[in-house]
Order: sequence, then structure tokens, then C-alpha cells
Amino acid sequence: MQSEPVATIAHVIQLSVAPVFLLTGIAGLLNVLTGRLSRIVERARHLERTLLDEAADDGAPAHSQLRTLASRARWINIAISLCVVSAIFVASVVVVLFASAFWGSDYGGIVAVLFIGAMLALIAGLVFFMREIYVATSNLRIGSH
Repeated sequence: MQSEPVATIAHVIQLSVAPVFLLTGIAGLLNVLTGRLSRIVERARHLERTLLDEAADDGAPAHSQLRTLASRARWINIAISLCVVSAIFVASVVVVLFASAFWGSDYGGIVAVLFIGAMLALIAGLVFFMREIYVATSNLRIGSH
């Protein structure tokens, strides 16, 4: 026969599984976002080196691309920040669930607020990610121009 504290902890672990899977999904999204940011930074560095090497040429197209890359970097940075906030809220949900079981208090309201905050931050992060993709594809050039 199980004792009550062990059963309570087992139940809390069961409740924590869904937020942990959500954290895994957010981590995957953060991996994609940081990869995009890394490519943006590398492209900007390449363009800046090109501008320095070809100082006599007209650098207007490169400057335009740098402005676009700066805009994309801002959008991605905001998306990353919001996804990190979402992950912090989800992790906080797990902490509050365990604190609730440990102290025997009902923190259901706090869990709900944290989870809603996590979802809102994730939605906002995805919106900013979509905006960055829009900026990237609207300036996409394929083939010779």
C-alpha cells in the first residue's frame, strides 16, 4: 500500500509531464530561431566585409541588404525573448505544481495565470517569427537581376 506523500508526488509528476513536453517543443523552436539569427549575423558580417573590400564600388545594394538583415535580426531577437519568457513560465508552472504538493496548498490560480502567460508569450513569439519570415521572403531574390 502506497503512502499518501508518495502518491501525491507521483500525481504531481504525472501533471508535470505535459509542461515538460511543451518545454521540449519550445526548446526546438528556440533552436530554429537561434539558427536563423546566426545565419542573419553571418550574412551581415559577410556584407560588411564586402563593403570594406570594395570601397570604390557603389554599396547601395549592400547597404539595403544590411538594413533588411538588421530588421530581421530585431524581429528574431524579440521572438527569441518571448519564447524564453514562455519557457520560464512553463518551468514555473512545474515548480508551483511541486510547491503546491509539498506545502499542501492550492495554487491553482497561480498555475493558470503562469500557463496562460506562457501561451500568450509563445503566441507572440510565433507572430514575431512569422514577421521575420515575411521580411526575409519579401526581400528574397532568386536568379540573376
